Amino acid sequence: MNKDLTTSQVARKNILNNPYALSELETNLAVGGKNFAGETVFTKMQVAEILAVDERTIDRYLSGHNDELENSGYRILKGKALRKLRLAYVDDMNVVDISPKTPSLGIFSFRALLNLAMLITESDRAKAIRSRMLDIVIDVIAEKSGGHTKYVNQRDPDYLPAAFLEESYRKQFTDALRDHLQMGNHKYAVYTDRVYQAVFCENAMEYKQILRLADKDKTRETMYTEVLKAIASFEHGLAVQLKTKAEALGRKLAPAELDTLINEAEKNPFLQPSIEDARVRMASRDLGFRDALHEKLEHYLQSVPAGDYERFLGERSRSLEEQLSDIQVLNVLKRLKDR
Repeated sequence: MNKDLTTSQVARKNILNNPYALSELETNLAVGGKNFAGETVFTKMQVAEILAVDERTIDRYLSGHNDELENSGYRILKGKALRKLRLAYVDDMNVVDISPKTPSLGIFSFRALLNLAMLITESDRAKAIRSRMLDIVIDVIAEKSGGHTKYVNQRDPDYLPAAFLEESYRKQFTDALRDHLQMGNHKYAVYTDRVYQAVFCENAMEYKQILRLADKDKTRETMYTEVLKAIASFEHGLAVQLKTKAEALGRKLAPAELDTLINEAEKNPFLQPSIEDARVRMASRDLGFRDALHEKLEHYLQSVPAGDYERFLGERSRSLEEQLSDIQVLNVLKRLKDR
């Protein structure tokens, strides 16, 4: 995965979709602009000055990346909207001459300005803005996550119930391995890896290396809700099948027989949607929040949606300690325990 902002649309969107980073960038970069219709906007002439390029360069990028820049807030004003913009610039100390004869005018939102700065390769000013941008985004994510991106997954309000249920299904799976699989005690590590590989294509060691986890760190404590649910579904199904087949045969299963069950489960159409979703979430969020690339999941990479930044960094998100002190959360966990 190329994380160069000038060539990776996913990397660009991961910045533009982060409202906390955008707010900090607007304050820190202090590039000016004009408040219009509730947001900061810039004319093409202003953008050319900020990025130290000529307007023809901007036109070329508008032509080559029109859809992306429009999605970021570039738009063309005409009629009444254009007249209002002219009035907004009246008596401005930094006068921008918008002729009354101009039938239309393209304007950039602050978001579109950043998007253009991430695209332009001919400008040292744009390159400097990109560098500053990446530093600020990293700082914002670290600050909002309490300095521990390793456990940013635990800030999800749905994490604790999912982790609690997953642990319950995990116990069923390990019990089934204990009682119905003819293999030494290393079977628990071997088949934990087989489940991980089935769900997200990596074993435990590979996963730890990618997230730069210590040996003592528990992998599942760093996994997102959707990943835990996919693992729980996979392990629960295997536990039931392992027990059922062993009882039907009147003996413990051999490893090869369990391998067959796992191979069949990997192709199960009922499990595929949750597995696909887990792969997308893990690959995309780990790159966006943890700067960790899962090369085996590169095909599943998407930009992190704006809602995820609110989910993991916003006011709804809370540290695990805060969640555990909430009586409502504790009541939910008690109900799950008593189910």
